Amino acid sequence: MSPSTTTARWRTGLTATALLTATALLPAPAHAEAVADYTITVDPTRRGATIDDTMYGVFFEDINRAADGGLYAELVQNRSFEYSTVDNRSYTPLTSWTVAGAAEVVNDAGRLNEHNRNYLALSAGSSVTNAGYNTGVRIEQGERYDFSVWVRAEKGTSLTVSLRDADGALATARRVTVRPGGWAQYRTKFQATRTSSTGRLTVASTAAAALDMVSLFPHDTYKHQPNGLRKDLAEKIADLKPGFVRFPGGCLVNTGSMQDYSEASGWQRARSYQWKDTIGPVEERAVNSNVWGYNQSYGLGYYEYFRFAEDVGAMPLPVVPALVTGCGQNKAVDDEALLARHIQDTLDLIEFANGPVDSPWGAKRARMGHPEPFHLTHIEVGNEENLPVEFFARFQRFRAAIEARYPGVTVVSNSGPDDAGATFDKAWQLNRDAKVGMVDEHYYNSARWFLQNNARYDSYDRKGPKVFLGEYASQGNAFRNGLAEAAFMTGLERNADIVKLASYAPLFANEDYVQWRPDLVWFNNHASWNSANYEVQKLFMNNVGDRVVPSAATGTPSAQGPISGAVGLSTWATSAAYDDVKVTGADGATLLADDFSGDASRWTHTGGGSWSVRDGQYVQSDAAAENTMVSAGDPNWHDYDLHVKATKKSGKEGFLVAFGVKDTGNYYWWNLGGWNNTQSAVEQAVDGGKSTLISKAGSVQTGRAYDIDVKVRGRQVTLYLDGQEWGRFTDDSPAEPFRQVVTEDEKTGDLIVKVVNAQSADARTTVDLGGARVRSSARVTTLTAAPDAVNSETQTPVAPATSTFTGVADRFTYTFPANSITFLRIRQK
Repeated sequence: MSPSTTTARWRTGLTATALLTATALLPAPAHAEAVADYTITVDPTRRGATIDDTMYGVFFEDINRAADGGLYAELVQNRSFEYSTVDNRSYTPLTSWTVAGAAEVVNDAGRLNEHNRNYLALSAGSSVTNAGYNTGVRIEQGERYDFSVWVRAEKGTSLTVSLRDADGALATARRVTVRPGGWAQYRTKFQATRTSSTGRLTVASTAAAALDMVSLFPHDTYKHQPNGLRKDLAEKIADLKPGFVRFPGGCLVNTGSMQDYSEASGWQRARSYQWKDTIGPVEERAVNSNVWGYNQSYGLGYYEYFRFAEDVGAMPLPVVPALVTGCGQNKAVDDEALLARHIQDTLDLIEFANGPVDSPWGAKRARMGHPEPFHLTHIEVGNEENLPVEFFARFQRFRAAIEARYPGVTVVSNSGPDDAGATFDKAWQLNRDAKVGMVDEHYYNSARWFLQNNARYDSYDRKGPKVFLGEYASQGNAFRNGLAEAAFMTGLERNADIVKLASYAPLFANEDYVQWRPDLVWFNNHASWNSANYEVQKLFMNNVGDRVVPSAATGTPSAQGPISGAVGLSTWATSAAYDDVKVTGADGATLLADDFSGDASRWTHTGGGSWSVRDGQYVQSDAAAENTMVSAGDPNWHDYDLHVKATKKSGKEGFLVAFGVKDTGNYYWWNLGGWNNTQSAVEQAVDGGKSTLISKAGSVQTGRAYDIDVKVRGRQVTLYLDGQEWGRFTDDSPAEPFRQVVTEDEKTGDLIVKVVNAQSADARTTVDLGGARVRSSARVTTLTAAPDAVNSETQTPVAPATSTFTGVADRFTYTFPANSITFLRIRQK
């Protein structure tokens, strides 16, 4: 996961003429049309790629409050009074708490332990109330809740613990007698008498007392595990039947300090997610500030991740830091002792997962309640590093140590944060040359990119490293995004000999705390709902098959005209000045010329920022504004040359020059000095989602005037910087809307014909099963909806529908509905 200034990525790729996948609503009945739009030809005599049981999995990162207030079932926010300011966001040790009477958060030698340093000193007759997450503490009538608290009271005291909302009590209040003396844990239970999403937990004391780790858990957690998971969210993951669980990140792994907690390094400093912080008794685990701008407890730690993967029948796949930061930080940590410590930590992690109970870390696992090993087979080192050479030098150290001690463990590398570009190419070269077993690719691109890149892996080296597609999504939760992802997934399955693992990202989003979208599952404190993307993932993950049956589809290829559109200027977190804009047609005619000696009346301001004409330049002066687009010209322009002079005045990045501008969500722009002024790229926006077409490392100097020229001819674009060719690309890969793949379920004998029809018209299709002997009926699962349909807490327009089709034969016709994903499970005789 990369929190870059512009998060979308893209490159063009090869596409087959037509291939297919599936959608929902009951399909239109099959017809025996004389002429079909498409033909799918299956060859059951040939064996395609074997599909591993672990191919599709899930990736969990604590982003969008996915852990605390989400999957982790704890209902009390900031239970240990450890919150601190993160990224200038105002968190305090009393965030989510209100005090009646007198109380003080204290950090002194009387603390509970070294990792849990703050506690609340509550005066006699005072109380403290917690507001939970979202609108409050969620309580459901008839359910049981487990309360616990650590207390130190020199003279003893009596605590009254209650659950209430604005309408009164939600359960009978409990009295807890605290003995005189040092820290001890006290427990009680509630049974709710009413349902409320706005509950509050209050603890009142008759005498002075120190409180810490105030906790309220639903008794009914997933699989009834202690310190467990919120049941509805965990069940949504289990329903996907994931082959693996990748955790804990993402950017959490390789951002923040890599040091140990200490007085010197700071106890409330943002720190990368390191596994040893997250095991053992929960009261001894630290609270950390994370890259996503909030405080996270480690109540959901490595032990709980391993246990959850086991509970859902998935392979655990942890990610450890390689001492090269990513996600916009991009720094290599040069500390030999620290590197050695992290390598040893990784070896200890494998022992914690797999070691016998008489090994040091296996014994710790056993003491936590799991004497049996967790059967770890894969571990990933690093995440989206933008410094491939520095990363790979450190990766090789990890790899050598792991393979020497644990030769059966696959050590996974990565290729940076993009699907293409200089970093991607260099990383892949290093991985290939070193014969790395598996490389993790990440990309977040437009829906169009996914439709265009079905054949991305067709040309990958079959003898090179395998691919782990660890993070991908098409920048939206509408059904059109699910359609595009489904079309792409048919290509993943067709290339299952190369793509061994794949997981959509991110997994969860709490609707009131969103740092990133789109997301697979949305929730609040009382409900959860599946996105359209989730329904697509579930359909594929529950109908994978064991091998690919070779097939091909033919139809009418998509037609494309030339790149056309107006021109534009923009900035991102930067102030810049533009001058001497000129657009010339291919015939030499001047279409636009503006030296800003007058006003800017020919320009339309569609973005943010503050634009004005100053001293013969068009200046955007707000150095904090993002996407300040102004545009000029005719959206029907094509085959033209654009010239502009640009100067960065101040700010974090460079400047953006747009062409092919149709509207605010559809354009191309040359982003010079983007990504915190470390990279330049051409990005394409389609319906608001961006993809990167070409990128290079590079920065823009403040105060220097740059001459920028863009030559557009048909679908080809050539870019010049200060008179020298910077790069070129051809955007001619069609966004083919009809994709298919066929797999075989060897246990049932089913042929699974998976078809995606991502267009607004029904697709009349002839299916030729190549002589396979099949039964006449097929079980059909369909997803279909309007392209802009989005699921919500109250409406689910995107949901699977099942039916039976009785017209199956060796050769038959079927009409796949417009905007649909259809899976036909055909039983072989």
